Amino acid sequence: EVQLVESGGGLVQAGESLRLSCKASGLSIDHYAIGWYRQAPGKEREEISCTRTYDGKTHYADFRIGAFSDIGKNTVHLHMNLVTPEDTAVYYCAASSAWCTERIDYWGQGTQVTVSS
Repeated sequence: EVQLVESGGGLVQAGESLRLSCKASGLSIDHYAIGWYRQAPGKEREEISCTRTYDGKTHYADFRIGAFSDIGKNTVHLHMNLVTPEDTAVYYCAASSAWCTERIDYWGQGTQVTVSS
């Protein structure tokens, strides 16, 4: 059974950095593209990051965002600097056997991030 489990959400102060983790089981992250998405209240879910370790392909929606794959721990970490209240959302990780914009095979349950001003 494939599972993606996000962690690291919670309350963050505006101007600080956010770090989230996505621990995968049942698949190897170096065989998939791993995406990060978020959904703010009243808005559609949007992709903010997609990374594919085996060929180094990356996409970030914002210059404040980066992602790091820890192959040994089968975990992908998301970093976001200089957060603002507009970054408040539920953050999800996802795995694609192709690329994030082509198809998503698995979703995590999501983790809430709230940015206070």
